[in-house]
Amino acid sequence: MTAAMDTSAKDYPLPPEPGLTEHEVLARAERIAKTLVDRQQETEARGFYALDTHELLRKSGFYRLMVPRRYGGYEFGIDTHMQVVERLARGCASTAWMYTFGASHAHLIAAVYGEQAQDELFAGGDFICPGVIAPAGFAEPAEDGGWIVDGVFRYASGSPYATHFVGQTFVAGAEGEPPEQLMFIVPRDQWRRLDDWGSQLGLKGSGSHSVKVEKAHIPAHYALLGTHMGMISVVGGTPGLRLHRNTLYGGSVVAPFTFQLGALSVGMATAALDVYAELTRERPVTYPPFGPRSEDPDFQLRYGEAAGRIAAARAAMTDVLRQWHETAERGNVTREVELRMSIISREVVRMTWNTVSDILYPTAGTSAVRAGERLERIWRDMSTLHTHAGVHIYLATIAPRELAQLELGIAS
Repeated sequence: MTAAMDTSAKDYPLPPEPGLTEHEVLARAERIAKTLVDRQQETEARGFYALDTHELLRKSGFYRLMVPRRYGGYEFGIDTHMQVVERLARGCASTAWMYTFGASHAHLIAAVYGEQAQDELFAGGDFICPGVIAPAGFAEPAEDGGWIVDGVFRYASGSPYATHFVGQTFVAGAEGEPPEQLMFIVPRDQWRRLDDWGSQLGLKGSGSHSVKVEKAHIPAHYALLGTHMGMISVVGGTPGLRLHRNTLYGGSVVAPFTFQLGALSVGMATAALDVYAELTRERPVTYPPFGPRSEDPDFQLRYGEAAGRIAAARAAMTDVLRQWHETAERGNVTREVELRMSIISREVVRMTWNTVSDILYPTAGTSAVRAGERLERIWRDMSTLHTHAGVHIYLATIAPRELAQLELGIAS
């Protein structure tokens, strides 16, 4: 663990807490998570976490974890961010989801955008930028070389307190040609959040509202034509690596999208195990020879099996984060490497979901899964995680197929 460097000698603005360490950040995440458990119902009812929670996250430095130092950020690693996400998800999955999919895109922007754009986009220090990877709407050329973007972008998790939005849209191709893709970022004053979130099965409080962009002017340096954020290659370096001279901004920007799903699922499954442990200590067995569940061999087996699987999932997350940093340092982040790391995230999600759905949820008892009970909410949240296109479309079919084609030398 390392403290944020004092970069004042380079005339960089200092972050709010220059001596903040990654160790303290993780300790804060654990303390905050404990306060979130009893607020899950209100978070679901509101559709996003409360303003005082937002202020607590802000004051704790969580919106600056991956913001570059030259803009008053802490420039901590991908691993620190993902561990924060896991800890927050242990307290409230909706809060963790909304937080990570708002704050994590600081890494994407710092890696792939140029200096002029970053100087402007990170000027505020705290950076909350929901992103939608699915293209929507259209962009037309503006007279000054920029773009005019119009569209509705669904599932913009993190939008309630956002400072920016990053999305994908279409640009009309030449006659007879398919449209091109445009990746763009737009400040908060050029889009509005729609009131269309909260009726889903789970993650009701994740702030995953739609964002409506109406004829917004996007400067040319805020747009990347012919780029899709799920296909960005870092082979040969990135603008962020050259600008910040830190491999944090030269490693894969695709795999970290999937790491968030793994970190969230580990946190949720750990919360489910917390509940199961409490039930095992407090409730009796309903069949002879009766007695407390904690003394029953079957409940001991279920708990031990679940604890072992979750530990294995966490170990996989720890190692894939190590792989990310190693490959970034070596500069050998090919598409194959990105895909293999992403598929590890899929296995983490699969392992944790199977643990909750096959072991913990069905044996906890009917009263433990009534509407509003903590385990019932965890099950709903994990079920909804599985409806994310990244889990059961990209990671389940597209990524493994592409990996096979690349490693076997098969033309797609």
